[in-house]
Amino acid sequence: MKNLVLLFTVLLYNFGFSQTFSGTGGVISDDGLNNDFNINVSGLSPAIITGTHGLVGVCLNISHTYDSDLSVNLIAPDGTEITLFSYVGGGDDDFTNTCFSQSSSTSIISGIAPFTGFYKPMNTLGNANNGQIGNGNWILRIVDGYAADIGTLINWNLTFGPSAPTPITFSSSNLPIVVINTFSQTIVNEPKINASMKIIDNGPGLINHITDPPNAYNNKIGIEIRGSFSSSLPQKPYAFETRNASNLQHDTVILGMPAEHDWSLLATYNDKVYVRNTLANKLFQEMGHYATKSKHCEVVINGQYQGVYLLSEKIKRDSSRVNISKLDTSDNAGMQLTGGYIIKNDYWDSGNSWLLSYNPIDHPSFPVHLVYEYPKPEDITPQQKTYIQAYINSLETALYSPTFTNTTSGYRAYLSARSFIDYFIVNELSRNNDGFKKSWFMHKNRDDKGGKLHAGPVWDFDWAWANIPGCSIFSSTTGSGWAYKINDCGPDVNSNGWYVRMLQDSAFTNELKCRWLELRTTILDTSYLFNYIDSTANVLDSAQFRHQQKWATLGLDVGTPEIDPQPLTYKGDVELFKNWIRKRIAWLDANMPGEGVCSHVGISVKTKFNSTIMLFPNPATHTIWFKTDGDAFKNVKNVIITDVLGKVVLSQQIAQVYASGMQINISNLQSGLYLCSFKGVQVDMCRPIKFTIQK
Repeated sequence: MKNLVLLFTVLLYNFGFSQTFSGTGGVISDDGLNNDFNINVSGLSPAIITGTHGLVGVCLNISHTYDSDLSVNLIAPDGTEITLFSYVGGGDDDFTNTCFSQSSSTSIISGIAPFTGFYKPMNTLGNANNGQIGNGNWILRIVDGYAADIGTLINWNLTFGPSAPTPITFSSSNLPIVVINTFSQTIVNEPKINASMKIIDNGPGLINHITDPPNAYNNKIGIEIRGSFSSSLPQKPYAFETRNASNLQHDTVILGMPAEHDWSLLATYNDKVYVRNTLANKLFQEMGHYATKSKHCEVVINGQYQGVYLLSEKIKRDSSRVNISKLDTSDNAGMQLTGGYIIKNDYWDSGNSWLLSYNPIDHPSFPVHLVYEYPKPEDITPQQKTYIQAYINSLETALYSPTFTNTTSGYRAYLSARSFIDYFIVNELSRNNDGFKKSWFMHKNRDDKGGKLHAGPVWDFDWAWANIPGCSIFSSTTGSGWAYKINDCGPDVNSNGWYVRMLQDSAFTNELKCRWLELRTTILDTSYLFNYIDSTANVLDSAQFRHQQKWATLGLDVGTPEIDPQPLTYKGDVELFKNWIRKRIAWLDANMPGEGVCSHVGISVKTKFNSTIMLFPNPATHTIWFKTDGDAFKNVKNVIITDVLGKVVLSQQIAQVYASGMQINISNLQSGLYLCSFKGVQVDMCRPIKFTIQK
């Protein structure tokens, strides 16, 4: 108690004339529920708290044997909620004479248990000094999110004084602004609570003001916390559904993304460059596959600024998302039973998954489960379970047979090799340690619509694009190591290990190498990648500054742990990110398996402006690229593709050209022979190029 008195005396000395109000504590339950401890402030003078005189400090003593179990928030009389700390300290013990002040130079994030002394809280104390009346009930809310041990709040105290911190001011953004009101309810993990949401988006290049009328959404939603590890971090990720005035699910177009009712607000606490997920999704989409669309935005919840988020589509079966056949509970026989399905390698339990018949060949003692994603575990019928289990068992039987390389009877009869190659490339480029064990989605359409198992969509790159500790595969600072060998690291979820076997097929590795070489000339060229990173960073420059005011993570190793020293500036984080990609690509260039004997060669043609346009690859599958040795694209206005009968099957204006060329998506076209023409302003630029689509 003597130390506590001395510490409070220092606090009073630091803030001049101050008033301190003390509270008692009690037991902290470990059931994930709120433990609320109260201080009834009365006689505060002046009563209105602002930057002139307001809340300047909070001190507490907590006894607990696993500090990172705890999340502690301060709630002011008007409902303003301030996160003092959340899940810090790892498995160490206690918070002893721990005080929070905005004038401290040390963030609680970088502190070490028992956190004795002064720390800057995760959220600014200034948010309480918003002109409210300070007299009233103040709540210290402690949540112990994990069972097995309980703790005790010994005591705590609030200090009010002059020269107080002020609230973070957020008035405008060049990003869409998302404003959520939960009507004083706490957002929980489950179930979704009723809330309202409005979105302000005045369009590209225009500034959005928090006071502008909502023009992109203004209605009810249901919202809950989502995610596993990410939900333990201070900036929470959310899942929400759009609803109508009657509080029923309602499909809605949001920020130009196709109408649906299931959406995600993905936090960027783990991602100080804000593009780890968007870059991976962009690449997979440009390879010709569906990937979730998203928009950067800034979020305000119950009047409190929450930072930069990604408003994203959720992976689900839908004509504008994973476009596979719908399965009803009555579809239990015949063609209808064959699809579509979405399954994943992910966290599992006995009710949402099944045990595979085969174990990974390099880890024969590792059991593997696959999880039902669509239909949901609670909706899928016994017949549908039997069908998809049997299909995967047939795939694995073929994969592990002596004749597994046979193109008609081997594993290729059951899966799309191209989709698995592209999935492999995106996850290996980013060295995504989760991509082969967790959040690995796969989908199968009905047999009369293709029927084979496809890898993807890609998802969850929070632990990617970086050097992280814990396993030599991912800790290498030279860009080396294979993410698909994640089973070597003793993962929390076992990978099915299919790639280990597929990479024993020389035809697969040669196709992989050729695909890598093809993409290295287009979307995996560093000029293309860095153009996207730099242009996105430029758009986010103002928003990231506000985000850092809120969360203060620059220079700190927070969220996903990293080995590299953390830069002190946003620009430094962007450069670290690009340097990591340079090293990774160099290693993959030297180590990608396969001979690289490729039949995919380009075709070129001279334009009327003495430059050359090249179309490649040929044959093509999902995309074709164009490159020029001059400035031909300044004159080209349209690209037109016709079939051999002269019917126009695709016409596209040139909207954007990168240093690596221009891309056209041909995923909707069938195999066959086509002609590609380039047009200027009512002028044919050159003779048509004949090329082949082969799927």
